[in-house]
Amino acid sequence: MSRIAARFAELRKANRAAFVPFITAGDPDADTTFAILERLPKAGADLIELGVPFSDPMADGPAIQASSLRALQGGMTLSKTLDLVQRFRRKNATTPIVLMGYYNPIHRYGTARFARDAAAAGVDGLITVDLPPEEDEVLRVPAAAQGLDVVRLAAPTTDARRLPAILNGASGFLYYVSIAGVTGTKTFSAAAVREAVAKVKAHSQIPCVVGFGIKTPEQAAEIAHFADGAVVGSAIVSLMAEAVHSGPAKAALVENVVNFCASLADSVHAARHEPVVE
Repeated sequence: MSRIAARFAELRKANRAAFVPFITAGDPDADTTFAILERLPKAGADLIELGVPFSDPMADGPAIQASSLRALQGGMTLSKTLDLVQRFRRKNATTPIVLMGYYNPIHRYGTARFARDAAAAGVDGLITVDLPPEEDEVLRVPAAAQGLDVVRLAAPTTDARRLPAILNGASGFLYYVSIAGVTGTKTFSAAAVREAVAKVKAHSQIPCVVGFGIKTPEQAAEIAHFADGAVVGSAIVSLMAEAVHSGPAKAALVENVVNFCASLADSVHAARHEPVVE
């Protein structure tokens, strides 16, 4: 059983949703990223999304775009991102890590080589936001050969005709994008997201995780009532940006981010054991 499948099986037994934080590799530098990365599991992260910085992150809003720019300016690369995962695996063998990014760096690296090196480093899954199901065989086949899950995305614009194509070949979990637009720019309608997740679950047993637009512990808990997980990215990255711009010591930056993630995790984990407020 893969780390991702094992983690969702554990969560189902505990009647809990997953808390999934997103951070960008190399933001603001590799050492700070790693300091946060290694503390996220104890802060309550069930899975971790590690963003691969890219110069043109078209699905991301200003906060994550800025984090990619900071990381690239600091010299972060796809290869160095894999190095961070490998360092993480020396002490943590159970928390799944999913790389989220764009196809261009993978294409330049070489898909077969990338899949092999990612698996060897300890990566568990891939979210490649600009590679649709009709075109992802180029990555999905070598990834599957290395035991890597290819996580597909669905959105409010995904209709009943489109959903089967997205689900066919998806593995690990489905990432439901709660808003039409880029990350960190809008808020979601809980009722609409609940309905969309129910439709996904009617067609597949794959876990359905929701991201985009979740900024607070309260919003994360709202999603956790009905989805299999809640992803928080822009709010975490924005906290890092504020710290970088205000110039605190790195230790304080790490502490602030980890504490915020712990508050999000607590809310997600408690959500199903508290009354639902309509």
